[in-house]
Amino acid sequence: MLELDRRTIEGFGLPSIVLMENAGREVARVAIEMLSKTSGRRIAVFCGTGNNGGDGFVAARYLARQGCEVRVYVLGKRSSVKKDPAVNLDILEKMHIKIEELTAPLDLDADLIIDAMFGIGLKGEIKGPLRSVVADLNKKDRPVLSIDIPTGLDADSGEVIGEVIKAEKTVTMQFPKKGFYVNKGPGCVGEVIVADIGII
Repeated sequence: MLELDRRTIEGFGLPSIVLMENAGREVARVAIEMLSKTSGRRIAVFCGTGNNGGDGFVAARYLARQGCEVRVYVLGKRSSVKKDPAVNLDILEKMHIKIEELTAPLDLDADLIIDAMFGIGLKGEIKGPLRSVVADLNKKDRPVLSIDIPTGLDADSGEVIGEVIKAEKTVTMQFPKKGFYVNKGPGCVGEVIVADIGII
């Protein structure tokens, strides 16, 4: 999947920010469907500083435009967000959407949680403050929508890398991942929705 992504961007010239826009829009669509089963429209979006977080920033924008009360939590420093994700985070700031840097578990008031912390490129065990955040989110009695893959699940082996998000639904980009169907994967991904984001 990483190679297909690279080929689409470098070989065919489709800008990565377009793929990010398509991904975030699809996530927002599924989030609205999930909110239709709740009595509220409050959404907490947990974003890493990489491209998975960028997808989350785009989804947050679409959801705010549809009247949802959106709060974005960035795992790490705002200054660590670069390139395409930074472009989308800048837009959120101009829209005056609530954005917080998060390094520890928190009291959460939301009807839906979106997991945009880490995608398929996660390497190494989840530990430290992020592990605490993942464990804390799993204790909340709230539905979770993961972007591409639940944070903490290995996309190839389906093994848990330290701690893993237990999603109700996962919007995965272009193709399902092998890890969804083996080992711990089936117990983490929930319902899988495959989104066509234009990868060639």
